[in-house]
Order: sequence, then structure tokens, then C-alpha cells
Amino acid sequence: MSKATIETNFGNIVFELFPNTAPETVRNFVNLAKSNFYDGTLFHRVIPGFMIQGGDPNTKKPDKSKWGLGGPGHTIKAEFNSKSHLRGIVSMARATDPNSAGSQFFIVTTDSTFLDKQYTVFGQVLQGINVADKIVNLQRDKNDCPLQEAKILRVSISG
Repeated sequence: MSKATIETNFGNIVFELFPNTAPETVRNFVNLAKSNFYDGTLFHRVIPGFMIQGGDPNTKKPDKSKWGLGGPGHTIKAEFNSKSHLRGIVSMARATDPNSAGSQFFIVTTDSTFLDKQYTVFGQVLQGINVADKIVNLQRDKNDCPLQEAKILRVSISG
């Protein structure tokens, strides 16, 4: 089983990857992680009772007006699947176009089945959902951006 470990300033989140469910999405995430793409990025969007979102390289710079708009310079095709967006699911964020995902992802902290078959599920938290809970409950501004930095220090892949 392949796993990803997201080291944050709040602790680690470990999740199982689903290469059989979303092979291209997993390949893309693994390649970005191994190239240190995610290191130093922030969870820039937190919505209590819903999810935390990260993976935007623009969050390495202080201009918050660009946060949420960045990516790796490429997009991947959606791989919608039958996995439901239950607590602990890791899924790709995207713009309106279903095939616009690149690097941004989110971790569901509360069952959110209304997202099913609209976003690509590619993992499930095994350890550290309490870390996601800490992050999702941070005080935030009107754009759902945490007032306290929730930093991804490093993402590593094992297995």
C-alpha cells in the first residue's frame, strides 16, 4: 500500500493512496510530492464542518489575492469514481472545468457526499485526522483563509 505523509506545523497526516481508483491523479500527486512541490505551501482554505484545502504554490508568497489560483503548470483529467466523500477522504480541488485539477487537494473533515462523482477521490486518511480537525477549526478571514499559518512542511511518499 502506498502512503503519503503530510508533515505540517500542527502534526502529521498520513493517508493511503488509491492508485487503482484514480491512477493518473495518484501519479500526479506522487510526482509533485517527490519533486518537493508541496513543501512550504499552506492550507489556504478551511471551512469548519467541511474540509481543509492546500497544494497551491501561490501560498508561498504573501499576496493572498492569488491564493487558490495556483497550480503546477499542467492539469489532469478528472477520474470520478464510486468512493464517497466521507470524513478523511482526500480529493482533488479544481475550478469549474472538471478537468482543471493540478496540485490543489482537500481533506474532508465531515461527511460531504454532495461532492460525490464531481471531484476525484484519490486517498483516505489513516492517521492524523485530529491534525486536520485542528486546522479546519482555526480562526479564518472572510475568504476562509486561516489567520494562523497552517503550513505543509513536507509531503513524503512510502510503500
